[in-house]
Amino acid sequence: MGLFGALTTSVAGLRAQSYALENISGNIANSQTTAFKRIDTSFLDLIPETGNTNQLAGSVATASRETNTVQGDVQKAAVATYMAISGDGFFVVQKPGSFTDNNPIFNGVDNFTRRGDFTLDKNGYLVNGAGYYLEGLPIDPSTGNVTGSNPQVLKFGSDFLPAQPTTVVTYRANLASYPLTSKHDTSVPGSELINVGDFSVNPSTVGTPPLPYLDNATSGSSVNSALTTPTKINGSTTLVGGTNVNSLAAGFVVNDTITVNGFTITFTDATSVPPNQDDATHIPVGSTVDQLLDKIDGLSGNASLSSTVNNGSVVLHTGLTSNLAVSSSNATAFAALGFSGPVAVNRLGGGLPGSGTVIGSDAATFISQSIGGGATTGYDISGSPVSIQFRWAKMDSSTLGPGHVDKWNMFYQVDPNATGTMTAWQNIGTDFTFSANGQLTPAVASVILNNPTISGITLNNVTVNFGVSGLTSFADANGNAQVNDIHQDGFPAGSLQTVSIGDNGRVVGNYSNGRNIDLAQIVLATFNGANFLKRIDGGAFEETDQSGAAVYGKGGSITGSALEGSNSDIADEFTKLIVTQQAYSANTKVITTANQMAQDLLNVLR
Repeated sequence: MGLFGALTTSVAGLRAQSYALENISGNIANSQTTAFKRIDTSFLDLIPETGNTNQLAGSVATASRETNTVQGDVQKAAVATYMAISGDGFFVVQKPGSFTDNNPIFNGVDNFTRRGDFTLDKNGYLVNGAGYYLEGLPIDPSTGNVTGSNPQVLKFGSDFLPAQPTTVVTYRANLASYPLTSKHDTSVPGSELINVGDFSVNPSTVGTPPLPYLDNATSGSSVNSALTTPTKINGSTTLVGGTNVNSLAAGFVVNDTITVNGFTITFTDATSVPPNQDDATHIPVGSTVDQLLDKIDGLSGNASLSSTVNNGSVVLHTGLTSNLAVSSSNATAFAALGFSGPVAVNRLGGGLPGSGTVIGSDAATFISQSIGGGATTGYDISGSPVSIQFRWAKMDSSTLGPGHVDKWNMFYQVDPNATGTMTAWQNIGTDFTFSANGQLTPAVASVILNNPTISGITLNNVTVNFGVSGLTSFADANGNAQVNDIHQDGFPAGSLQTVSIGDNGRVVGNYSNGRNIDLAQIVLATFNGANFLKRIDGGAFEETDQSGAAVYGKGGSITGSALEGSNSDIADEFTKLIVTQQAYSANTKVITTANQMAQDLLNVLR
């Protein structure tokens, strides 16, 4: 290499630095382009063939060095269909070869891109800012499983999502060990239980024998005596009226009557009591409240717990022999005892064998003797909604002694407007028995409602799933059913409103019925030689022999509502720009020097 060789080498240097400058300018120009991958410049020395002692630096050639595997910064975005790749991989896309009636016609050639600014167009395709259409694997909305293995262009129509009928209700709750129903009385054992004797039709599970008769009680209002200083009546309070004495505020008089279960107690003269005028059916008007209660207990057959006065309130017990009905001919005096009208209270227990239903005429009684168990909206096969309401009734209690257990029954509402003999509530037909530690014994994992008809809408079989320990019966100060979880798997039909991208790489359809359904799985393509892909417009790539074929399923992760930025760093590019400029100027200086030397050589010949 001589003088002119130096000139040509300098020209090659100028050409190489110009090539580098072009790459730098492109990197700077695309510093804000979504997912742009910068191109670095490699300089290659070209060594002429010479002897070992005559080796030369040689000329220079340039080549581009790809950075397709260098990650750009990931930034959150407000658009739900934007996505970014963290790690290796490319989105699989296609670009239409033509359009017919504004619909794209694809040529079947896959391209690859990291540009994830996809939005839904009017035809239901996900298209990025460079006009590439996203590919993925469709998902069966009914099973949630991917269908197929080859990516295809995704299109989401506005077809209705078919209704799904309710088949499973998931239910978790704690039933208060002592339910505070409107009829409970902690002083009366078993009063927290449903009293089948109050029902025309026994709502217990079919065939369940009624409990033995148990005592029941009712309490009058708490009232004051005739004493000037307000004082509650007690067992010693006399039955005649008076002023500033321990008597009823309004007393009974001779010939007044009190009727107990059809037997009449007649009030007689308090000062002169002839024979047979102070017996089971007669009482002097000057007697005390305790003496009256003894006669009432005697006529009702109550021999278990005596009727008493508690804090100014008269407590009447039924006993085990019969139900209790008490009334009086003197309503004013009867009110002074705390009763505003006739008293009627049934014994606990008894009744008819279980029928498993609550009829309309018994609905109010059932509500008062049971506790709410929560509700959920179910759907039939056409998507019609129906409210599935549950209630719990305690049927037996271990506190009643040997042979008794803590047993509950669950009911669902059939008809909220039921009257007469129409079915209002249906017993699901299972006895739930709890041990002393509040656990089901035996365990009941689930029950099946066989084609329940609710408010005129018939559902398919519905499984109420309690799980392994979903039902418990612990003490609860509120005395109700604490429902921890109640939901079902049905939904009505709905149309597609929007789509979004989940962080698991799935396209999620948001429907008008409130459902979010996975519609497609986005797949990523990786290449053994990712830096040998061929660039095409719009931040896309084509595979080459050197890149190898696309491999699916081994890429990084997808982040929804995010975009990958350019991996060009302006500061770095400016630094390279300065170096390139200096190198270019140096090459021009070599040319100037070689030219001067050539001029000097020509001047020798003169």
